[in-house]
Amino acid sequence: MREILISGALALFISLFGTPVLIRFLARRGYGQIIRDDGPSSHHTKRGTPTMGGLIIIFAAATGYFVAHAVSQNAVTTSVLLVLGLMASLGFVGFLDDWLKVSRQKSLGLNAKQKILGQVLFAAIFAYLGIRFPDGDGLTPISLNLSTVRDTSLELGVVLVIIWVVLMVTATSNGVNLTDGLDGLATGAAVMTFIAYILIGVWQFGQSCAISPGDNCYLVRDPLDLAVLSAALAGACAGFLWWNASPAKIFMGDTGSLALGGALAGIATSLRIELLLIPLGGLFVIISASVILQVAYFKITGGKRIFKMAPLQHHFELMGWGEVTIVLRFWIIAGLCVALGLGLFYAQWVTQ
Repeated sequence: MREILISGALALFISLFGTPVLIRFLARRGYGQIIRDDGPSSHHTKRGTPTMGGLIIIFAAATGYFVAHAVSQNAVTTSVLLVLGLMASLGFVGFLDDWLKVSRQKSLGLNAKQKILGQVLFAAIFAYLGIRFPDGDGLTPISLNLSTVRDTSLELGVVLVIIWVVLMVTATSNGVNLTDGLDGLATGAAVMTFIAYILIGVWQFGQSCAISPGDNCYLVRDPLDLAVLSAALAGACAGFLWWNASPAKIFMGDTGSLALGGALAGIATSLRIELLLIPLGGLFVIISASVILQVAYFKITGGKRIFKMAPLQHHFELMGWGEVTIVLRFWIIAGLCVALGLGLFYAQWVTQ
């Protein structure tokens, strides 16, 4: 438990006080956000705001996690190392996209195929390595079975597990990327989900088959250490949110959104709560669905639209809602989704 507190507090401290340093560094070099001309007109005032803030989130979370282990002198686990690798690699894909945008001074970085290819490649590597490295009990970081609120009896096999994890990672990372359109929106929603992961990881550890054997125990390889990483990520996002809240002094960019999406999917997979990610990340799901519906309806009807603009948050902007109002109301939705996810998780344990 001490590791959870240390990792979260240190990541919060680094992110809170390190972000202004990053802001000044990026501003001096002119690494500012490029705004699309077809977006809401209110966003034009954000042109030039420093981007690539995801760098400080990744650094703060990793530093908080490793320092906590140095203090406690506990060994780092394979599960967390794999999630950190996934987060860093997707952050690298996002960094390339952000770098191309600011260096070209156009809202065009990597094209869609290049970005998806990078996400698929690193997700597949994560999945392949995740089904290896069994511990003393034979548990691997990623299960070969489909999981809902825990592992089910449905065994997918190696190939299907890799495909499934790739779909989860790409969907979640793009979902966070789509949500990151208003100041603080994606960051605040991510904090709530990471806090839920802390609670789930601690609960799974306390009710693990090694500690509390029985019909209702959990077979998860490294739940407590995943909770430590989740605390570091929650702290890093919370510190960054101080500067990312409206009016934002810095944006996380694709560097942050892809990295956070990878971390969200990676931890859900490693905690063996894959389908529970749908309610826990409910806001990301809703916003992603708005884009899918908009595109599908546009093609089917030959040019008609359901929303004034997608993703969904921009629809409400064009309806006249203020940015802060949208963010606060969407945070409420995110909180309710997280509460639903935690309720489903606990209800399954109680009724088992």
